Amino acid sequence: MKKHNFYAGPSILPQFTIEETAKAIHEFANTGLSLMEVSHRSKEFVAVMDEAQNLFKEILNIPSGYQVLFLGGGASTQFAMVPYNFMNKKSAYLNTGAWASKALKEAKNFGEMVEVASSKESTFNFIPKDYEIPSDADYFHITTNNTIYGTEIKEDMNVNIPLIADMSSDIFSRPVDISKYVLIYGGAQKNLAPSGVTFVIVKEDALGKVDRVIPTMLDYRTHIEKGSMFNTPPVVPVYAALQTLKWLKNKGGIDVMHKMNVEKATILYDEIERNKLFKGTVTNPDDRSIMNICFVMNEEYKELEKDFLEFATSKGMIGIKGHRSVGGFRASTYNALPKESVEALVLVMKEFESKN
Repeated sequence: MKKHNFYAGPSILPQFTIEETAKAIHEFANTGLSLMEVSHRSKEFVAVMDEAQNLFKEILNIPSGYQVLFLGGGASTQFAMVPYNFMNKKSAYLNTGAWASKALKEAKNFGEMVEVASSKESTFNFIPKDYEIPSDADYFHITTNNTIYGTEIKEDMNVNIPLIADMSSDIFSRPVDISKYVLIYGGAQKNLAPSGVTFVIVKEDALGKVDRVIPTMLDYRTHIEKGSMFNTPPVVPVYAALQTLKWLKNKGGIDVMHKMNVEKATILYDEIERNKLFKGTVTNPDDRSIMNICFVMNEEYKELEKDFLEFATSKGMIGIKGHRSVGGFRASTYNALPKESVEALVLVMKEFESKN
């Protein structure tokens, strides 16, 4: 039976990425050694790092003056690195979910943190609007896509202070005007690579403006100077990221990915609205994520939730159980998920409806 991988992360990767990385783990670049055992300072791996950074810039059309870094520590380490490097006295955060909440909590350790708006009281089922960003804040931080609750900020904001974004789960899924941000970061385990590497896109001249002493490993300038090689980078995930970037370019780039992602999301959202058994958790279509589609049973069919999960799993739908904090179901439709998988899930939903 074919498996359809809807896990939220770690999640589905292109088959090309898996196959090419597996080959390199067996033998890397005709060295006679596995990728897992070569020196990260060997000319063969330095070439991988350079190509990955350059291709990252090419695919996202990153302007000059920005650097791409591959770091360890996950996006959770970035929650501290951001205020360390950018916050002198005050920061502003938009609270749209669990990860945004963790990021703003960390910022409180560095000075005044202003929570400009939050959708927490509504279980984060919408993106707040019509809020005021303090003009004297050192930066404004947003989380563009919320994997747990299924909301997404789909447009690049125009703000009058430096803009920073956690794009862990929607990077490469849509065009982004990088010039509107001083920093974008994210864990790679959604649309880029296996877990273990974190990407950072940083505007170089925005650094060095805080008064505090920054620990060496937490200073972005350290990693820029050493080309992400200050310490041993996560070699296998970086190599896998390069394969995904090659796959993205071969597929036609970001515009093609965005069109495909919108199509996949539309197919599933349409079925959720049509099917009498289900309802979406995000009611405003403008706020609905095209990466993480969350839905629950309608109240009158609530007792069928466990049955549907078992039925869908028996049909090869893997990873559709909603996050433990909200329940229900979640289908993550990242770049590598084919449209056929979404269509297969829709057929399962229709079949379950006919049985009940």
